[in-house]
Amino acid sequence: MGYEGLGESSRFTAFHPLVTTAYYILVLVCVMISNSLFYLAAALLTGFGYTVLLKGTKVIRTYVTLVLVVSVFSALINGLFTHNGATVLFYLGPNRVTLEAFVYGFMMAMMISSVICWFASFSVVMTADKQIYLFGRIAPVIGLVISMIFRFIPLLKNRYQEIEMGQRALGASEGRGLLLRIRRLTKRVSILTSWSLEASIDSADSMAARGYGLRGRTSFHLFKWNSSDSVMIAVCVLLGCAALAGHLFGAGTMRFYPVIGRASSLPLYAELLSFLAFLILLLLPAAVDLTGEWKWKKSLSTI
Repeated sequence: MGYEGLGESSRFTAFHPLVTTAYYILVLVCVMISNSLFYLAAALLTGFGYTVLLKGTKVIRTYVTLVLVVSVFSALINGLFTHNGATVLFYLGPNRVTLEAFVYGFMMAMMISSVICWFASFSVVMTADKQIYLFGRIAPVIGLVISMIFRFIPLLKNRYQEIEMGQRALGASEGRGLLLRIRRLTKRVSILTSWSLEASIDSADSMAARGYGLRGRTSFHLFKWNSSDSVMIAVCVLLGCAALAGHLFGAGTMRFYPVIGRASSLPLYAELLSFLAFLILLLLPAAVDLTGEWKWKKSLSTI
């Protein structure tokens, strides 16, 4: 049996929703404005590792497959349709296929994969009640839509599995022909769609009856700001600003055309400091969770 993951019991999840939201905003902004293979490789590896820490080893195959598919697709598309670059690998008819185009496509794939991995951990850390707490008063519709999006991804998966089990129990999974498989899949998707639409209508009626979004409506929550939240958000902002400042001054900037090389004019030590701040920011939630688990196991051993 593999590692099950910390889930919502992680120590980082226990911080105030404003702290975790600020953290993910800083990380995603740094990832999306970066064009360095080193920065994006660090973001991808740490994002994938933190997702496994939260969700368990069962997601390794899914995200490894996703990263490989996105990387191959992006590298091929950019490599075959962009003909800039000095290092020619081969000719496809009259068009040049260059190493620089493939590397740039791979870099874009790393950026997309990094964002996907960090959003996967975001869906665990930022639960529906936290999202409604943050956006419920300012923009109740947006908060509701965001929470429903993250909720419906695992919900639809579970419902599809229930439908599949029910169909198998009724003997509707017999036969191995391609046409039969397509018909079974179409029927299951139709049932899933009808079920989800009906549940959405019930949810909307229930929330309207409870006065969601009305002015002056209050909601119960257990989120309280304490000293640890102040320390954590200060550390996040400090590290995030250091990383962003390095990006703004060109730290970690790479040039891909006509040849691959370093494009920044900053001293090497300044780039290393910026990268170190970015790396610490990426490792921060995992360090908090692992430290919390170590303290918990240590306290249990003293009982």
